[in-house]
Amino acid sequence: MATRIRRRRRRPHHTRWHRVVLPILIVVGLIAAAGGVAAAWALNVYNEAPPLKDLKPVQKGRTSAIYTAGGKLIGYIHSENVRQPISGDEIPQVLKNATVSIEDKNFWEHGALDAAGIARAAWKDLLAGGKPVQGASTITQQLVRNLYIRHPEDTLKRKIKEAHLAEELFEAHSRRWILNTYLNTSPYGTNEGQTALGVEAAAQTYFDKPASELNLIESALIAGLPQAPSEYNPFLDPKAALQRRNEVLGTMFEQGYITRDRYLKARTSGLALHEGHRYTTVHDEFLFRLVEQELIERYGINTVRNGGLKAYTTIDPELQENAEAAVASCTESGVCYGGGGPATGLASVDPNTGAILALASTPGEEGEEEFNYAWQAHRQPGSSFKTYVLATAIKQGIDPSDTYYDGTSPLTLEIPGGGTWEVNNDETGGGTMSLEEATWNSINVVYAQLDLDVGSENVTQTAEEMGIEAPLQSVPAEAIGGLAYGVTPLEQADGYATLANGGVHHDPTAISKVEFADGKVDEIESEEGERALTPGQAYDVTNILKGVITHGTATGFAGLSYCSEVAGKTGTSEEESDAWFVGYTPEFSTAVWVGHPKSRETTGFGGPTAGPIWRDYMEAATAGECPAFETPTSLPELSALTGGHTASGGYHSAHFGEEEEEFGEEEEGEETEEEEEGAEEETEEAPVEEGPEEVTHAPAGGGVSPG
Repeated sequence: MATRIRRRRRRPHHTRWHRVVLPILIVVGLIAAAGGVAAAWALNVYNEAPPLKDLKPVQKGRTSAIYTAGGKLIGYIHSENVRQPISGDEIPQVLKNATVSIEDKNFWEHGALDAAGIARAAWKDLLAGGKPVQGASTITQQLVRNLYIRHPEDTLKRKIKEAHLAEELFEAHSRRWILNTYLNTSPYGTNEGQTALGVEAAAQTYFDKPASELNLIESALIAGLPQAPSEYNPFLDPKAALQRRNEVLGTMFEQGYITRDRYLKARTSGLALHEGHRYTTVHDEFLFRLVEQELIERYGINTVRNGGLKAYTTIDPELQENAEAAVASCTESGVCYGGGGPATGLASVDPNTGAILALASTPGEEGEEEFNYAWQAHRQPGSSFKTYVLATAIKQGIDPSDTYYDGTSPLTLEIPGGGTWEVNNDETGGGTMSLEEATWNSINVVYAQLDLDVGSENVTQTAEEMGIEAPLQSVPAEAIGGLAYGVTPLEQADGYATLANGGVHHDPTAISKVEFADGKVDEIESEEGERALTPGQAYDVTNILKGVITHGTATGFAGLSYCSEVAGKTGTSEEESDAWFVGYTPEFSTAVWVGHPKSRETTGFGGPTAGPIWRDYMEAATAGECPAFETPTSLPELSALTGGHTASGGYHSAHFGEEEEEFGEEEEGEETEEEEEGAEEETEEAPVEEGPEEVTHAPAGGGVSPG
């Protein structure tokens, strides 16, 4: 009886233990089974990761910069990311220590993965109810994420593949390489629309200094940013940034990187921010935009913004200074003045390479300071466009010294396709003269007839081959400057440079060379040009244009005191609104424009108005050196043109002026006014609107030239 009672008492005890342990054993068994399944799944995902060698790193890009010819920084090209990689030797050890202490304290001991760190993070996550409270990614894993995972998702599958890639990366590179690359690719915050990638960009952004000069408290702040760049951005939340920086300092002390005294002193310091503008400051806005535009045309916008290019300009600092002084002389002489008065643009290029040597401009009015008249102002060229008609005639074998036209003004001409065109010189009369003499004295009625004889389409072809980029309509009015859109001083300097270079045209360029991130170098100035004229044809045009300076419309205004090897042409648009002189030596081709930016008010004739500015610059630029134009081995065979509209061709105009007066050679030029009929030839006055860009089109009458 007692025995049964004892057994009865023991049975419930056995039952309670069984009920507790058995479920535990079952759960453990299930967990083990599930763990096996999970392990198998994880292994399968791990093996699914592609080989590292088959992956292309995410292009973080590198900020491109523009420099002067002497290597002085002009500015960085704007991009969403700012990145300037530097070598490991340029990264201070204190910054490396700060980064390791806060991101991966056992970096120098473990491999690609930190098993102890993973277990520690898992335990803390478990204690927090499964919420992720501590990461376990090593610097190697974070670098893999930066380089190879374009859009990282916070999933277990991604982390497993990331671990596989981290193992491969660790086997392929040293720890030093991994740390340096991490420091050059991590994000350190976004400011003014640009994200600083890498410690160099971060140092310049937050402290306005290179990374190599960072001290302890600065390094600690930067080291704490990658975990949450927006949350810890010192410009957005200084308090959070300070707390994070002190957290980094604390880990450095705990791990023996700094002493207690140094830690206590550093943690009581302020942020010591000094906002930098290195990546947003541009020192020469118009030149910067000119070079940037050319780079984009050559290499594409993505390469320019993210390719880490170093572009060097062709602008010669000394010549630029001379050009600016010459332009300033216009103001000093009283010709140019503020408050809506005339402005000036001067462009100078190297005929042998197309290199732009100087671009000087009267400062724009308030709100238009960045406008540059030498590069952006499209104005009516007046008689300076006649040079392209002359070159076309010589290409066709016409001898300017033996071809004669009646220069009597006014003259009414029949236009091909129907209609008539009345052409005027500055004064009536003129008489018969050679094409050579008509060039020296800029006789409009002669060049109007010459254009009809050589063909307006052929003149357009010559002008474009020599360098004119403005849209041309191939109408007779263009022969005497009546363009629908106008040309810039840079275009004219480039067009005349073709003559100075013996007939070979080079596209104007503001870039001397471009260095790529991979070490490749493009020497832009060494590029070959395209032949527009034979050496003999260019030489013959030059010889005639020499006379414009010695005894033509530029006499006394554009001559160089020590140099006879200089040629050029004046230009004056209708009503003397635009004054030009374009001239060249074998080493320099320079164009000067003077005019009113927002109106068609009277400015003056090209010779006395633009000529002295051109002369001031060229006297300084040539510095007493005056090489001769190269004499070609053969000259073109030229002969008199005796047909068409020439004086000996039997052509009779629709109407000659009643008065027959001798043309006065002492006059600087002759003013003309065109009147075209027919839909294709008719030009209308472009409206004058606010801003210098809006007055670049042809005025009423097509902008024909008096000289």
